[in-house]
Amino acid sequence: MDNMKLPHQHGEGQQTVLIQKQLDHVDYFQTVAEVFKQLGDTTRIRIFWLLCHQEECVLNISDMLHMSSPAVSHHLRPLKNSGLIVCRREGKEVYYRAADTEQGRLLHQMIEQVMEITCPEL
Repeated sequence: MDNMKLPHQHGEGQQTVLIQKQLDHVDYFQTVAEVFKQLGDTTRIRIFWLLCHQEECVLNISDMLHMSSPAVSHHLRPLKNSGLIVCRREGKEVYYRAADTEQGRLLHQMIEQVMEITCPEL
C-alpha cells in the first residue's frame, strides 16, 4: 500500500495512502449510506425533525403531518430500526422521540443548518 502508484502523481504522498486505507473500508461507507437513506425521504425527515423537538404518539404525529396512522407507523419503523428514534410505552400508548445520541444530535443540527441555508424565509 505504501508504494501505491496512481495514474497521475500530484505530490500527495502519505495523505493519499491514508485516504486509500479509509476508502477500502466499504462497510463504513455503507453504514453511513444507510443512515442517510433513512433521511432521504421527506416524510421521515419531517418525523425525525419533529421528534427532535418533542416526544409524540403516533396519533399526534399523524395529525400534525396530515397522514394516516398506518402511514406514519410505516415511516417510524425504519427510523427506529436505524437507532435514530426510540420509543416508550405508557399503557396502550407508545411515545416516540429522537434518540439522545451523538449521531441523532448531529443529524438534527445538519437538518436545521441545511433548512436555514436553503429556506431563509423560515
